[in-house]
Amino acid sequence: MYVLDASAFIEEFDTEEPVATIPAVREELVDGAGYRYDAMEGAGMHVHIPDPDVLDRVKRAAESTGDLDTLSETDLRLLAAAFELDGTLVTDDYAIQNVAESLDVAIEVIAQEGITEQRDWLWQCQGCGKEFDEKHDRCPICGADLARKNPN
Repeated sequence: MYVLDASAFIEEFDTEEPVATIPAVREELVDGAGYRYDAMEGAGMHVHIPDPDVLDRVKRAAESTGDLDTLSETDLRLLAAAFELDGTLVTDDYAIQNVAESLDVAIEVIAQEGITEQRDWLWQCQGCGKEFDEKHDRCPICGADLARKNPN
Protein backbone atom coordinates (compact mmCIF):
# COMPACT_ATOMS: atom_id res chain seq x y z
CA MET A 1 0.00 0.00 0.00
CA TYR A 2 1.19 3.51 -0.80
CA VAL A 3 0.66 6.29 1.75
CA LEU A 4 0.49 9.63 -0.04
CA ASP A 5 1.92 12.95 1.09
CA ALA A 6 0.52 16.18 -0.41
CA SER A 7 3.37 16.17 -2.96
CA ALA A 8 2.03 12.90 -4.39
CA PHE A 9 -1.26 14.61 -5.26
CA ILE A 10 0.48 17.71 -6.59
CA GLU A 11 2.80 15.65 -8.82
CA GLU A 12 -0.13 13.38 -9.82
CA PHE A 13 1.48 10.16 -8.55
CA ASP A 14 -0.31 7.24 -10.18
CA THR A 15 -0.36 3.58 -9.26
CA GLU A 16 -2.59 0.55 -9.54
CA GLU A 17 -1.72 -0.40 -5.95
CA PRO A 18 -4.02 0.47 -3.02
CA VAL A 19 -3.42 3.97 -1.63
CA ALA A 20 -4.01 5.70 1.69
CA THR A 21 -3.45 9.09 3.23
CA ILE A 22 -4.55 11.07 6.28
CA PRO A 23 -7.29 13.72 6.54
CA ALA A 24 -4.83 16.59 7.15
CA VAL A 25 -3.26 16.16 3.70
CA ARG A 26 -6.49 17.47 2.12
CA GLU A 27 -6.03 20.76 4.01
CA GLU A 28 -2.59 21.27 2.39
CA LEU A 29 -3.93 20.91 -1.15
CA VAL A 30 -5.31 23.62 -3.40
CA ASP A 31 -6.87 23.77 -6.85
CA GLY A 32 -6.41 20.67 -9.00
CA ALA A 33 -4.54 18.66 -6.37
CA GLY A 34 -7.51 19.03 -4.01
CA TYR A 35 -9.86 17.75 -6.65
CA ARG A 36 -7.52 14.81 -7.25
CA TYR A 37 -7.66 13.97 -3.52
CA ASP A 38 -11.46 14.10 -3.58
CA ALA A 39 -11.62 11.90 -6.69
CA MET A 40 -9.23 9.33 -5.20
CA GLU A 41 -11.17 9.28 -1.93
CA GLY A 42 -14.36 8.69 -3.91
CA ALA A 43 -12.64 5.86 -5.80
CA GLY A 44 -11.73 3.99 -2.62
CA MET A 45 -8.57 5.59 -1.28
CA HIS A 46 -8.24 4.67 2.40
CA VAL A 47 -8.19 7.71 4.69
CA HIS A 48 -6.37 6.60 7.83
CA ILE A 49 -6.16 8.10 11.30
CA PRO A 50 -3.05 6.78 13.08
CA ASP A 51 -3.14 5.39 16.58
CA PRO A 52 -1.91 7.90 19.22
CA ASP A 53 0.65 5.40 20.55
CA VAL A 54 2.16 4.99 17.08
CA LEU A 55 2.22 8.77 16.68
CA ASP A 56 4.15 9.03 19.97
CA ARG A 57 6.65 6.45 18.70
CA VAL A 58 7.15 8.49 15.51
CA LYS A 59 7.67 11.67 17.53
CA ARG A 60 10.34 9.93 19.61
CA ALA A 61 12.07 8.75 16.42
CA ALA A 62 11.94 12.29 14.97
CA GLU A 63 13.36 13.69 18.19
CA SER A 64 16.12 11.08 18.08
CA THR A 65 17.13 12.05 14.51
CA GLY A 66 16.86 15.79 15.28
CA ASP A 67 14.04 16.33 12.79
CA LEU A 68 11.14 16.88 15.20
CA ASP A 69 11.24 20.68 15.03
CA THR A 70 11.18 20.68 11.21
CA LEU A 71 8.23 18.29 10.82
CA SER A 72 4.62 19.43 10.91
CA GLU A 73 1.90 17.53 12.74
CA THR A 74 0.72 16.37 9.29
CA ASP A 75 4.20 15.02 8.51
CA LEU A 76 4.29 13.11 11.80
CA ARG A 77 0.82 11.66 11.20
CA LEU A 78 1.81 10.56 7.68
CA LEU A 79 4.84 8.76 9.08
CA ALA A 80 2.65 7.11 11.72
CA ALA A 81 0.12 6.02 9.08
CA ALA A 82 2.82 4.52 6.86
CA PHE A 83 4.38 2.74 9.86
CA GLU A 84 1.03 1.42 11.07
CA LEU A 85 -0.13 0.28 7.61
CA ASP A 86 3.29 -1.17 6.73
CA GLY A 87 3.07 1.01 3.64
CA THR A 88 5.44 2.86 1.35
CA LEU A 89 5.36 6.58 2.04
CA VAL A 90 5.33 8.67 -1.15
CA THR A 91 7.00 12.01 -0.41
CA ASP A 92 9.75 14.39 -1.50
CA ASP A 93 10.32 15.78 2.00
CA TYR A 94 13.88 15.08 3.19
CA ALA A 95 13.11 15.31 6.92
CA ILE A 96 10.26 12.83 6.52
CA GLN A 97 12.59 10.52 4.60
CA ASN A 98 15.22 10.76 7.34
CA VAL A 99 12.76 9.76 10.08
CA ALA A 100 11.18 7.08 7.87
CA GLU A 101 14.57 5.46 7.40
CA SER A 102 15.08 5.34 11.16
CA LEU A 103 11.67 3.60 11.49
CA ASP A 104 12.31 1.21 8.57
CA VAL A 105 9.40 2.74 6.63
CA ALA A 106 9.82 2.37 2.87
CA ILE A 107 9.91 5.61 0.85
CA GLU A 108 9.22 6.38 -2.78
CA VAL A 109 10.21 9.82 -4.05
CA ILE A 110 8.44 11.63 -6.85
CA ALA A 111 10.08 14.72 -8.31
CA GLN A 112 13.37 14.88 -6.41
CA GLU A 113 16.18 12.55 -5.50
CA GLY A 114 15.72 10.75 -2.22
CA ILE A 115 18.09 11.01 0.71
CA THR A 116 21.40 9.22 0.35
CA GLU A 117 22.06 8.74 4.05
CA GLN A 118 20.28 9.00 7.35
CA ARG A 119 21.41 11.89 9.54
CA ASP A 120 21.39 12.33 13.28
CA TRP A 121 21.69 16.08 13.74
CA LEU A 122 23.86 17.94 16.21
CA TRP A 123 22.85 21.16 17.97
CA GLN A 124 25.36 24.02 18.10
CA CYS A 125 25.24 27.02 20.41
CA GLN A 126 25.06 30.30 18.50
CA GLY A 127 26.97 32.02 21.31
CA CYS A 128 29.83 29.85 22.54
CA GLY A 129 29.89 27.30 19.68
CA LYS A 130 29.54 24.23 21.96
CA GLU A 131 27.92 21.22 20.23
CA PHE A 132 25.30 18.94 21.79
CA ASP A 133 23.82 15.60 20.75
CA GLU A 134 20.42 16.57 22.17
CA LYS A 135 18.39 19.70 21.68
CA HIS A 136 18.01 22.03 24.64
CA ASP A 137 15.82 25.13 24.87
CA ARG A 138 18.98 27.17 25.35
CA CYS A 139 22.69 26.49 25.71
CA PRO A 140 23.29 25.15 29.23
CA ILE A 141 26.70 26.86 29.23
CA CYS A 142 26.01 30.42 28.05
CA GLY A 143 22.23 30.60 27.55
CA ALA A 144 22.31 31.44 23.81
CA ASP A 145 20.03 29.85 21.18
CA LEU A 146 20.93 26.52 19.55
CA ALA A 147 20.83 25.77 15.84
CA ARG A 148 20.60 22.40 14.10
CA LYS A 149 23.90 21.41 12.47
CA ASN A 150 24.87 18.69 10.02
CA PRO A 151 27.33 16.39 11.84
CA ASN A 152 29.48 15.85 8.72
